[in-house]
Amino acid sequence: MTLTMTSRALAVDGAYEFIPRVFDDKRGSFTSPYQESSFVEATGHRLFHVTQTNHSTSGRGVVRGLHFTVCPPGTAKYVYCSRGRVLDIALDIRVGSPTFGASDSAVLDPTSCHAMYFPVGVAHAFVALEDDTVVSYLLSGEYVQDDEKALSVMDPALGLPIPEDIDPIMSERDTEAPTLAEAQAAGLLPDYGKCLEIDRGLRS
Repeated sequence: MTLTMTSRALAVDGAYEFIPRVFDDKRGSFTSPYQESSFVEATGHRLFHVTQTNHSTSGRGVVRGLHFTVCPPGTAKYVYCSRGRVLDIALDIRVGSPTFGASDSAVLDPTSCHAMYFPVGVAHAFVALEDDTVVSYLLSGEYVQDDEKALSVMDPALGLPIPEDIDPIMSERDTEAPTLAEAQAAGLLPDYGKCLEIDRGLRS
């Protein structure tokens, strides 16, 4: 058995969707949501040193995000869905980025085992499309509450692809989060050059 994985560059600079080969037989299935050689081929660098893993369980309609970490310290993520089905969303909020304000998305589930990579400074959100959906993350940094920020996933200027048949279930923090324009006016958004510098440091 030879593991293989393809990739898709997202509309957000430096972010990728990874698509592994899934092997099915009478016992079930097997795949590897992360493969270093494929990751390096796509991105030109190795994955960050993992310092924390997260595991979230959500019912259908739960929307988490848009979340990001202030830079510095910044946090990069590698995300996949191990149960259920989720619409995963990336938004470029790095001021000065060639794709600032751009977004992209992919459906993640345990059948296809697609995964998403988000470099430092990219905001992340997801919509649970089924009950008992599990999303797992590899993170470059440990959680520090004061460093974690949110933007409104319902910001009409962003036009994010929240399914029309979803009645969003959101935390108070996410419901009250500012729009992208409000956050930019308040100086809350990360700088693209600083994010790139932090990303390079994570690979050393």
